[in-house]
Amino acid sequence: MIDLIQEIFGTIKRNKLRTFLTGFAVAWGIFMLIVLLGAGNGLIHAFESSSADMAMNSIKVFPGWTSKAYDGLKEGRRIELDNKDYRITETDFPQNVISVGATVRQSNVTLTYGQDYVSTTLEGVYPNHKDVERVKPAGGRFINDIDIRQRRKVIILHTKTAEMLFKKDADKAIGKFVNANGVVYQVVGLFTDKGSFQPNAFIPFTTLQLIYNKGDKLNNLIFMTQGLDTEEKNEIFEKEYRKAIGVHHRFTADDKGAIWMWNRFTQFLQQEKGMRILTIAIWVIGIFTLLSGIVGVSNIMLITVKERTREFGIRKALGAKPISILWLIIAESVTITTFFGYIGMVAGIAATEYMNTVAGNQTVDAGVFTETVFLNPTVDISIAIQATMTLVIAGTLAGFFPARKAVMIRSIEALRAD
Repeated sequence: MIDLIQEIFGTIKRNKLRTFLTGFAVAWGIFMLIVLLGAGNGLIHAFESSSADMAMNSIKVFPGWTSKAYDGLKEGRRIELDNKDYRITETDFPQNVISVGATVRQSNVTLTYGQDYVSTTLEGVYPNHKDVERVKPAGGRFINDIDIRQRRKVIILHTKTAEMLFKKDADKAIGKFVNANGVVYQVVGLFTDKGSFQPNAFIPFTTLQLIYNKGDKLNNLIFMTQGLDTEEKNEIFEKEYRKAIGVHHRFTADDKGAIWMWNRFTQFLQQEKGMRILTIAIWVIGIFTLLSGIVGVSNIMLITVKERTREFGIRKALGAKPISILWLIIAESVTITTFFGYIGMVAGIAATEYMNTVAGNQTVDAGVFTETVFLNPTVDISIAIQATMTLVIAGTLAGFFPARKAVMIRSIEALRAD
């Protein structure tokens, strides 16, 4: 064994530059694969984090303008959603709709408490709002059904708003009263979200419609679904839903401009498909990069066999067994791929850890909200080890075929080789 090791390292020393260039190709292949996988994981983890805060089985409906003439009416009509649309959504689709809500807003409202004040937008919502949107309770409670029925004057404040109004007593805001342009609301809850710069405040939907003279109009509908687990089922449901709303507002069922439906499930499936394509692309690029290293090892083994053909002939003439020559060349190939593959793996893991430290929780601040775009760009150590082992096995095969060729050379032909 010692003789074998000495012989391998002796061969490597005699061909330092060639061995280094080959080893660099191997290390670079592993390094790039791990870095690419890490970067891809950063995007995938950010997507998963963003999706985790919202109910994926939800649909939001927004008003629009008709794009087609219908029933004697011209195109370009403004469609305004109202309370009847809420009732249609709640009663006409019992098999698929499990929770219905709506939103109506009143902007430019000044909340005051003592000498402190803050300008905000009041948002009238239903109890299901916190289950669908990025709203996390931070104390007290949220809007409930009794608030809706009795049109109570209660308000849910963002923690930032509470800090502005109540200063050091923000944690004691529950139960206190704030004035909103002459209307007094009792604070019954606090919430947090994705770091809104100017967060809204929530009050019961019916309260806002009544106090601010909104009539029966609403800004959007939002509801959760069940049984719609494929894109095809969602498309069928959306078509039937447009038809039902179209009967009320007199627009054709295939007029997609009349109302805009944001189906989070189908959007999630499309984004998930994009993430799968990204992952496949990264693996393809990484594997081809690895192949360049494997080809380099194979080439150096072919050159080694050619240069040492006379030596192998002498060995066989002196009684060396073919297996010893085979083992010598394979061991040299495995040594190169293992050593440089390990270096590439360590460097790749170090690079992803550095990437995680520098940009492991990258967000984009759009003013009214923040969005995570890059999160935890690291690679599972088992994947890194598997990739390295795959390269080692491939390197073994790369050395096997030249070794097999060397073993098959007859001694007399080997001695005649140039």
